[in-house]
Amino acid sequence: MSTGIFTTSNLTTDSAKKSFAGMITRLMPNGSAPLFGMTSMLQTETAVATEHGFFTKTMLLPEVTTYGSTHTSADTVINVLSTANILPGMIMRINNSASFENIIVNNVISATQLQVTRAVGTVVAATIPVSTAMYQVGNAFEESSLRPNSLIINPVRITNFTQIFRNTWAISDTIRQTMMIAGDTNVAESRTDCAKFHAADIEKALFFGQKSQGTRNGQPFRTMDGLINIVGTAANYPSYYNSVTNVYTAGGTTTYPQLEGFLDPMFNQNTDPTIGNERVLFVGGTAKKVITQITRLATGSYYQIMDGQTSWGLQYSTIKTSRGAFQLIEHPLFNSNTTWSKMAVGVDLSTFRMAYLGDRKTQNKEFNNDADANDNGIDAVGGTLTTEVTCVVKNPPANGVVYNLTAGAAG
Repeated sequence: MSTGIFTTSNLTTDSAKKSFAGMITRLMPNGSAPLFGMTSMLQTETAVATEHGFFTKTMLLPEVTTYGSTHTSADTVINVLSTANILPGMIMRINNSASFENIIVNNVISATQLQVTRAVGTVVAATIPVSTAMYQVGNAFEESSLRPNSLIINPVRITNFTQIFRNTWAISDTIRQTMMIAGDTNVAESRTDCAKFHAADIEKALFFGQKSQGTRNGQPFRTMDGLINIVGTAANYPSYYNSVTNVYTAGGTTTYPQLEGFLDPMFNQNTDPTIGNERVLFVGGTAKKVITQITRLATGSYYQIMDGQTSWGLQYSTIKTSRGAFQLIEHPLFNSNTTWSKMAVGVDLSTFRMAYLGDRKTQNKEFNNDADANDNGIDAVGGTLTTEVTCVVKNPPANGVVYNLTAGAAG
């Protein structure tokens, strides 16, 4: 009961019509499109062109590595592989277990040489072996110093193409009027099947899509990059990753340390400082069994049957590593073949979103059904779902892929 003007605040929970993705989550929470369904609860973007892009920045952590020959404790000219991103005034810590000496950069002589002051601190100067890393630990300047040069992080541009998804249902008008013994009407059943196919097609592209652009049937044609391809592209990673992406292939057996090694790099990136290190891990049935086996073998778990016990076994919904946690979701589509069944895809939901082109956010257009438009006089009814959208991953290194989880092993 309400009085006055009826507004959206008076609506009963979930009584308002949902978006297509939202309805997938509500009506089919365990269906074939869990990631697409989750996007209804995440931020979305509006693409204004068929090529949708954004710029991303990753914090720069300057470092250098010595090369050529050993430097003595008296050397003040240090040969390094590259002086990129190094400025006078930076304090560098020598990463050598024999001496964690701090030095300060006085001058960048060339692309491979630094002029420094040694032993800026309590640790005395010592020999610096070849291939020793030096990490920046701040900067320091004297009183009345001149303004230092600026250091700017160049953004990386990541682009993707919008992809048009279309699925149609159609039945003869005779079938529409035919009553079934059980289930919904033929119209309702056909609509539901079409929605499932549409959601599943979008879902598969979100994971497995590969970016392309060309023509098909004489018309412009585009496909989008999915999560796996975005994560597997080295150009989407900060330079300090050295072209190593978060894509791994397990061996014939996998131990807990190996599994943690596959998952650990995803936590090198913190996209949202307001939340903890947590990811969703979509897995196939085989991968889920392997992860359960690995955990059981690693923890030395054993079973004890008690009198009157009515359940038995292990089933994990969360994996906790030393640096974060993964919520395990078995993906029905991954179980469609043996290769995908062995796969695990880690997703940082705070980095993931959909970008719909304008208002092309799952439109439903039906024909010959009640007041809908006629379709060339055909004696049938039907409809078409159309969505034009692209996948956006704001921070690819916060996600990851593991292939071929075949069997667990102790270790």
